[in-house]
Amino acid sequence: MTTGDADPQHEDELHPTNTLDDTVHQRVRLGILTIAREADRVDFGFLKAQLAVTDGNLSRHVKVLEDSGLISVEKGYAGRRPRTWVLLTSQGAQALERELRALRELVQRLDNSPPRPPAADA
Repeated sequence: MTTGDADPQHEDELHPTNTLDDTVHQRVRLGILTIAREADRVDFGFLKAQLAVTDGNLSRHVKVLEDSGLISVEKGYAGRRPRTWVLLTSQGAQALERELRALRELVQRLDNSPPRPPAADA
């Protein structure tokens, strides 16, 4: 079957990539959410090191997730040093689970389809 050919058996079924969330799916934001899911709260510096990003880049992605309600941010001190912690919200946990479900469906779909030979370059 070529792309665009109708398959009545799968007519109502959307491709798994249609359910990916652009806010969640971006590499750094997906990393923030998955790391935050593994801990009660995660330190900004730890995220920066784990995701290999700059302060500014991480701050921008944290802001997007916070504005979307997927994480909350706590500011405080550890001793005399100011700290910023990221916490996954229940809405964020649900969004991450939906994203992981879509990725699992995509992998399963590919695992269950026979490999196709690559197209010859024109």
